Amino acid sequence: MNKAVFLDRDGVLNEEMGDYVWTPERFRICPGVPESLARLKAAGYYLVVVTNQAGIAKGLYTRADVLACHEILQQACGYQLDALYMSESYPSVSESIFRKPDSGMLEKAMARYHLDPAQCWLVGDRARDMQAGAQLGVRGILVGHSELIAYSPRVADLQAATELILING
Repeated sequence: MNKAVFLDRDGVLNEEMGDYVWTPERFRICPGVPESLARLKAAGYYLVVVTNQAGIAKGLYTRADVLACHEILQQACGYQLDALYMSESYPSVSESIFRKPDSGMLEKAMARYHLDPAQCWLVGDRARDMQAGAQLGVRGILVGHSELIAYSPRVADLQAATELILING
């Protein structure tokens, strides 16, 4: 069985802008992300992005717009991300088991990469991220302070989350 770090996108890998981030001009990678991903990759983790992209279901932007941002992310990070999964649904428009807090995106990656949930981590900035991981026994790390919930461990950014993961295996 293999291990992975599941990564939420907005607020973890790229800057959260307060609304939808889907244009290359507004897509800014957070400081330290390429280095953090390189350290996790060197430690033997698969790196899997799991992101809700409700703006697609709402008609605000297209899948191609999101994929263009993902290409920028991959280029900046030396193509170290093994998979980028997105849920295009939104509850009032369409239902999906892939939209966090459901665990469909994680389950898909677990099957694809033969992952052991006990050896995996999920790094996200929302309660729904932590819920998706908890459903499968994946340890979570909450990043930032935008979510008003009590959760531990909670760290400032992906760099701090990387330290926790590498120390705790």
